[in-house]
Amino acid sequence: MLFSSISFLYYFLPVVLILYFLSPWKMKNIVLLVASLFFYFCGEPAYSVLMVTSIISGYLHGIWIDRARGSRYAKIPLVSSVIFSIGLLMFFKYTDFFITNINWIFKTNIPLAHILLPIGISFYTFQILSYTIDVYRGDARVQKSIIKFAAYVSLFPQLIAGPIVRYTTVEEELDQRTHSFADVAYGINRFIIGLAKKVMIANTLGELVEIFRDTGEKSVLFYWISAFAFMLQVYFDFSAYSDMAIGLGRIFGFHFLENFNYPFISKTLSEFWRRWHMSLGTWFRDYVYVPMGGNRVSTVKWIRNILVVWFLTGFWHGAQWNFIIWGLYFAVFLAFEKLFIKKLLERLPAFVSHLYMLFFITISFVIFNADGMSEVIENLKGMFGLLDVPLSNMITSYYIGSYSVVLIIAAIGATPLVSGLIKKAAASKKCERILNALEPVVHVTLLLFVTGYLIDGSFNPFLYFRF
Repeated sequence: MLFSSISFLYYFLPVVLILYFLSPWKMKNIVLLVASLFFYFCGEPAYSVLMVTSIISGYLHGIWIDRARGSRYAKIPLVSSVIFSIGLLMFFKYTDFFITNINWIFKTNIPLAHILLPIGISFYTFQILSYTIDVYRGDARVQKSIIKFAAYVSLFPQLIAGPIVRYTTVEEELDQRTHSFADVAYGINRFIIGLAKKVMIANTLGELVEIFRDTGEKSVLFYWISAFAFMLQVYFDFSAYSDMAIGLGRIFGFHFLENFNYPFISKTLSEFWRRWHMSLGTWFRDYVYVPMGGNRVSTVKWIRNILVVWFLTGFWHGAQWNFIIWGLYFAVFLAFEKLFIKKLLERLPAFVSHLYMLFFITISFVIFNADGMSEVIENLKGMFGLLDVPLSNMITSYYIGSYSVVLIIAAIGATPLVSGLIKKAAASKKCERILNALEPVVHVTLLLFVTGYLIDGSFNPFLYFRF
């Protein structure tokens, strides 16, 4: 079930909201748990058992870790938790990747398993691991209630595409949280904004990317336009899901952390990754990078740490070599930035350093979007005029004209320009009253437009479902 679907918006969500707010406090987590399990079952009926198994494993490992605390065997339950969780993730996500590479290296002919990837397994696995590791470290109290723990892992607003919500972020709110009209209003508005970003911008940009992929009349300019369109599509698709997750969480009394902070205004690649998919970046920082020594080690070991973290980041995104190359690409450039050009970038005019960041981020998304390394090489050749294609052609001009409005809106929307103007206007009491009056009108209008798109449109899942 998709957030951007009629069945979710006008059937599932209203029923859940009614049941949740009519239920007494003791029943609210149960309502959320049942709703979340049903939500996942609608999309992944066969793999629902897998998610429940992961939940039970995380719950039991947490209790085991707590009971073993202080003993000489205290690490055993933690290691068991990591092996079990990562083992499931590796089996369901990477089996065919390993078989393919074994066949290639050893010239064998082992048949592929063709295991379907369970939706959201990368996200809920990391959430369970954050819980068991934090309980081991003493950063979180063990959760004795299976209902509360299961509700945390399966919470439908963020279950299948993040953000990765740490247990410590919602630990207290699982036990006691408040509800207010202000939070509900904020949550609804945030959800509608995210929904509009997904349906009206991300999906439209996705159309342009597919047109480029399917056309036989490519050009150098079209290669670049497609690269920019995909980069913006991923941003609006994933940030839209995060907006909707944060909005839904707020409605139910949970305060999820932000996942994006206008990454395209960055001046360095390091800054970009402090602003992009922040829940994943901080997860790898706190559970991989810092335990390995972080930057408090020698330069050689620091480079090792960067390579390991970014190898894992790339591999987390997908079981193909282009994702691994994508991760290592950032490892190399981030290390190069810090060791050699950090001071130079700080002295350069802002627009120059911004163009530097934008160029290399665009290249990274070309690597990210490709179906294997051969396609990466072909697309990069096309972008730099190394294929037998013209600089531009009539097809390119036609589609640039057709999609120019959404490209401009996306480019502006990826910056804090609009929100900054609204904040400045709200500083005036008169303007603030006007904005307060217009806000519900704008959001209702957006919802009506989105509904029209969904009725007439086709199925278009979130990109991060594949991860």
